[in-house]
Amino acid sequence: MEQTIRGSLDTHSLVYPGELIAEYKIPDATPGMIVRYALSEEQELLARLRYNRLIDTFTGITCYSLQNCLRATVAGLGYVETDEVYVGVDRRGSQYVIPVHAKGETEALNTGQVERDIALANEKFPGLLCRPIGAQFIDDSLIALFEFELTDVGVRKWREHHYRLVSYDEMSGEVPERYRLRTIE
Repeated sequence: MEQTIRGSLDTHSLVYPGELIAEYKIPDATPGMIVRYALSEEQELLARLRYNRLIDTFTGITCYSLQNCLRATVAGLGYVETDEVYVGVDRRGSQYVIPVHAKGETEALNTGQVERDIALANEKFPGLLCRPIGAQFIDDSLIALFEFELTDVGVRKWREHHYRLVSYDEMSGEVPERYRLRTIE
């Protein structure tokens, strides 16, 4: 189902992580060499998403990284770039394209970028459902993930989760019990 962009791409809002969002602890599977040698905060964030399968966890679908830094020309927009593109499939067999825009701790996502990600996904992957995601470091081990949707008034944040990457030793018994009590979206 293709989403069309309504409104101006020149009008956009900045998106910041919420302050009162509960954290989910996830055992950190990021190789130490990646953390040590990442050349930018954005690339480190994208690697952490990949190695810890956070896109899968957040969306609830099986995802595969298709391409980093996809650059393409989109009709009516010109040159568009997104940080990473995933494709995925859910338990019913529905297939998705998931453009991901990543920002470091001191940067902000904006809805104009998300609109361009949606346009890119719709043009280059017309048979797939688009689920645009934003990712941002809150601190060195805490990552905010946002899912957006396109509405009649533009892009809106649909949901947000925070994931804290920890050593397995930090996964105490009370954490899994607390998670069992939370409702599934």
